[in-house]
Amino acid sequence: MLCLIAGAVGVGFAPSVAAVAAPAPVVFGVPGWTLVQHGPNGGSVWEGVIGDGLSRVPVRPGFVYLPPGFVSAQRYPTMVVLHGFPGDSTSIVDGLQFAPIADTAIGSGKVAPFIAVIPPGGLVHVAAQEWAGSWERWLVGSVLPWIHHTLPTRSGAAATAIAGLSAGGFGAIDIGLRHPTLFGTLESWSGYFHPYADGELRHASSGILAAHDPTVLVVHLAQRLRRIGTRFFLSSGSTLDPFSAPRTLAYDHLLIQLGLPHTLRLFAGGHDARVWRAQLPAALAYAFPPQSAASSPTPL
Repeated sequence: MLCLIAGAVGVGFAPSVAAVAAPAPVVFGVPGWTLVQHGPNGGSVWEGVIGDGLSRVPVRPGFVYLPPGFVSAQRYPTMVVLHGFPGDSTSIVDGLQFAPIADTAIGSGKVAPFIAVIPPGGLVHVAAQEWAGSWERWLVGSVLPWIHHTLPTRSGAAATAIAGLSAGGFGAIDIGLRHPTLFGTLESWSGYFHPYADGELRHASSGILAAHDPTVLVVHLAQRLRRIGTRFFLSSGSTLDPFSAPRTLAYDHLLIQLGLPHTLRLFAGGHDARVWRAQLPAALAYAFPPQSAASSPTPL
């Protein structure tokens, strides 16, 4: 669904990641990854190909954020971050200023160190798309196994969050609910909660659309979600976002009725990068409170 407005992350441009003059041919034990950005407190952003190389996006780069003080002998909780449409993964790194904000939050002690993986999705130059169909299959079948095989991450849903902005927010909640054993925290940043018949869902039947409807899915799965402890974070601009704000408030009310653990954060502003940057510290703190710090060093 095309739901970004002028001035928002990913609209009409893909800002370049500031290159760092420190090429690294090997990182995580995988050739071809390059250091492209330093965070202010020592975190770093790396660019390379995510997944097994068999997907529809083998030549498009994604990014990995490593926290300040990163050591490969520790295991860290993980967040998968989905960008909106139109746009690509650079909109998370540059427009959202992910590394500076994450570094600051970790340095303040309000957020435990974590790894973030920012995959590319969607077809280039196609505005109205969804994280569904082949993109969901690639994320679950290729990206997640690659993460846990390649990076020093903690296993299990409780240590794995999925988040996204705008169309990525829909994708994060939809994919998280469709695979509840994989993700323990689901976050929608100015997202929506009913599928649109576009992108990979453009020819979907009513049954398939219902199977991708977070409002339907959460009701159906509520008892199971309560049992396994799935958590939700919802955020939106409150004053200038007539698209996301009412949808987010409605979903918040539904989660209250279902007794599911969640939090709602509203920010003055619209459907744009300023709001998404403002909500990011709270989103990260919800996913990775200090007690979720990385495990003790263990041999890999």
